[in-house]
Amino acid sequence: MIREKCGLAAVSSQSDVNVLPLVVNLLRALQHRGQEAWGLAVPGKEPWRMLGLVSESLSKAASICAKSPSPYAVGHTRYSTVGRTALENAQPLMVGRDFAIAHNGTISNTEEILSTLPPHYEIPAWASDTLIVGYRLYHILSEVDGDWFKAFEELSPEVNGAYCFVILTKAGEIYAARDERGFRPLCLGWHAETSSYIVASESCALSAVGAEFIRDIKPGEVLRITKGVVESHFFAKSDRAAHCAFEYTYFANPSSTIDGVNVYEARKRLGKELARLYKVEADVVIPVPDSARPAALGFSQVSGIPLEEGLMKDRYSKKGGLRSFIEPTLRSRFEINRWVMPVEHIVRGKNVVLIDDSIVRGTSSKTIIKALRKAGAKSICLLSTFPPIRYPCFAGIDFPTKEELIAHRVGEGAEDLEEINRRVAEEIGADRVGYNTLEGLSKGIGIPLSDLCTSCHTGNYSCLKKTPQYTQRMKKGRW
Repeated sequence: MIREKCGLAAVSSQSDVNVLPLVVNLLRALQHRGQEAWGLAVPGKEPWRMLGLVSESLSKAASICAKSPSPYAVGHTRYSTVGRTALENAQPLMVGRDFAIAHNGTISNTEEILSTLPPHYEIPAWASDTLIVGYRLYHILSEVDGDWFKAFEELSPEVNGAYCFVILTKAGEIYAARDERGFRPLCLGWHAETSSYIVASESCALSAVGAEFIRDIKPGEVLRITKGVVESHFFAKSDRAAHCAFEYTYFANPSSTIDGVNVYEARKRLGKELARLYKVEADVVIPVPDSARPAALGFSQVSGIPLEEGLMKDRYSKKGGLRSFIEPTLRSRFEINRWVMPVEHIVRGKNVVLIDDSIVRGTSSKTIIKALRKAGAKSICLLSTFPPIRYPCFAGIDFPTKEELIAHRVGEGAEDLEEINRRVAEEIGADRVGYNTLEGLSKGIGIPLSDLCTSCHTGNYSCLKKTPQYTQRMKKGRW
């Protein structure tokens, strides 16, 4: 179920220009957040939704942009949560005839929310958490005379999980909301060429279209953008933030700045922390492409071990340039990783330090280590910028069960980090494995540990309203 790390985009123009081409380009810049499907919505029409990458449907996108011009639009790239990879689950989703909604995050208590809805809504069995929460919002709006700010105040205490929403009403109003813990990123920008306000999951999308970054949308804040006017309202308060550490180590684009932290610099600092934590004698430092490159640079700078590009992705095959972690099935992840190829000249006869952003299931690591061995590597030390992932994520990442997590499978009962390192190294075929510590993670990112969500490492879900359960509805999304 929990594979929701999507990209959101919304644009509202003051000058009545057609913003659909702009939204398409924003989604292309957010493709790293979702590879399964994408979609667009304008006021008064059913959303257009397509499977696959934005770049694979550019002719269709151009046709939509030309035939249905609009100064207001929202868009979404999907990395699925509840529900299989099918067009019916692509977003944005229409709720009644009143608004289209797109979501980044995961809501864990959908069955509880379903129980509050009147039976005449007839929510389909395949409904995602996005659609269920959308209908709950629709229901609340009917009870508060259409007051959106009041509706979010009523909705917030009911929702357990992580969410950013962008919503487009039939009147052309855009609402952008971020949960009170700030699990997922969301920011506001200005595009001078079209006189438009932009909401996007990451600042990299603003840079890609030549827009100016204004600010992050704050946790617990909802913006209403109407004809170029922005109103802010806080619908919930929290005693702490719970920013997802995985955004900084893997998910976000390195060029993005999230909550004041530049992702590239954070990853480089994480590599430096690993070099201080693990003293390694080696000939070469190699990053696992692509997200570990800054960390490998930081490790090399502190350790003095030369950095080389010893692994290359096949970017010419259909899936060669995609990200394996966010692929929906084991088979598709393997298809990507099998085309990560060693540069034999770099690794043969060498003691290699391999830097990766994380070791989650161990499948990718095992494949890459096997390939490096075959290419003649003398020894392989694998270091991870993220600590051991031992518990399910209920806030938006694809590890919903403990059984699939290598640090849980082989590390259960281990008393300390070194024992986990030893067991995982044996399992994946490395000479040595070294996970980061929570303290190193916090220091590297540059955010206090108290303001990070680390539930996947600690099993402490206090950043959520209550500890979630892995429900039947969630299981239906796995196949």
